[in-house]
Amino acid sequence: MSKIIIAIDGYSSCGKSTTAKAVAARMGYAYIDTGAMYRAVSLYFHQNSVSHTDPKAIATALENLHVSFNFNEKTGRNETCLNGLNVEDEIRKMYISNMVSEVSTIVEVRRAMVAQQQRMGRKRGVVMDGRDIGTKVFPDAEVKVFMTADTFIRAKRRQVELLEKGELVNLDDIVRNLEKRDHIDSTRSESPLTQAADAILLDTSFMMIDEQVEWVVELADRHIAKLHRHGRLGRDREPAAS
Repeated sequence: MSKIIIAIDGYSSCGKSTTAKAVAARMGYAYIDTGAMYRAVSLYFHQNSVSHTDPKAIATALENLHVSFNFNEKTGRNETCLNGLNVEDEIRKMYISNMVSEVSTIVEVRRAMVAQQQRMGRKRGVVMDGRDIGTKVFPDAEVKVFMTADTFIRAKRRQVELLEKGELVNLDDIVRNLEKRDHIDSTRSESPLTQAADAILLDTSFMMIDEQVEWVVELADRHIAKLHRHGRLGRDREPAAS
């Protein structure tokens, strides 16, 4: 059976990545964490002192970094790799969270990552989560979900995630970080965070992850059945031009 693209966009700490990963596993699809890609770029820029305002340095950096994903069978985790090195834990730290939205506003960075994401999804059968999947990367995705949640609830979730990794961060600092990221993501000129016209809004404030996963899978199943009824599945398609 031909497969579709499921695009999950929305704000930080709404459960996008966890939900997308589980949906992909349930449906036998590939999972692509686009947010991790921008975090990896942020880490590279930090480690190599790349100025955010130096076009030449940015271009050179983008030529010399490669982001990929590896499934670790021992841990059962998807790992983000930067130039072949596992950086999954490092890119989740707070100092990267404080950088990533600003790095993501750089036009050259977004264009490079979008091009790579489109190549990854060319054969379809993928679940992608991020900020601009349904509006920029795959505007022709068959299923689009836009996640939101109360800011305080998102901050509490993020605090728990960081604590589980041994990083204790004040809740007020996390709230400020989320609000800053929301503003930057929503107001940047290149691919701003916005709900696609045909995306379905999902407020996860009072939902468990299992409920979110079930909701998305049921939505995808309905779309697949509808597309089959209308004879619109059956061949691979190229992504829309960016």
